[in-house]
Amino acid sequence: MLVAAAVCPCPPLLVPELAAGAAPELDAARAACTDALGVLAAARPDQLVVVGPAEPSGRGWHPQGTPGSFRGFGVDVDVRLGTPTGAVPDRELPTSLAVGAWLLQRTGWADAPIEGLGVGEPLAPERCVEVGREIAARAGRVAMLVMGDASACRTLKAPGYLDERAEPFDAQVARALEAADVAAVAALDAELAYELKAAGRAPWQVLAGAAEGANLGGALLYDDAPYGVGYLVATWS
Repeated sequence: MLVAAAVCPCPPLLVPELAAGAAPELDAARAACTDALGVLAAARPDQLVVVGPAEPSGRGWHPQGTPGSFRGFGVDVDVRLGTPTGAVPDRELPTSLAVGAWLLQRTGWADAPIEGLGVGEPLAPERCVEVGREIAARAGRVAMLVMGDASACRTLKAPGYLDERAEPFDAQVARALEAADVAAVAALDAELAYELKAAGRAPWQVLAGAAEGANLGGALLYDDAPYGVGYLVATWS
């Protein structure tokens, strides 16, 4: 059963070494992520599942100890999804899960076994909800770290340019996350999310499936778009 969840954005720029001189611009987001992970630790889960968007090569399950790296972004920063418990997996974490692993290492997470799940943008909402239900059944007390960005079309300089639908969409997501509204998250428009380059849609809907019947309360800790991309931090507990 799901007992807690933290929703965090997954831009590699959260890692200060990548942001370099611009690192202070995301200090508030990093602080909110730290607070959100504190909610997960306080829930004392038996299992932590980190879910995030992934390209085809990174989709599927990543066991505890899977390595990740930001070398592809030009910095010598390596991470690992928890402490290895056996043979080190051959493939690396997708970027979203590597950012999640970095957040967990930064806060010194060592409370429960960890697994990662990379989900693809095309995953239908109904299937996302099914996957979430399966995650909730993996242990008696399950926590989730859900990585994903909102729209990438909030300003003219945003990666997806300016789209007037982006801000209302992000506001809809923020309201749903703040209220821990399972039905509202599950009902997010997948096609619109795709058009607005909202990479968090599928992971959020996996969360919605996991939270069915859990009666969790929500809190919104951060809501901003510093680079024209919507970044949200929320907790469900």
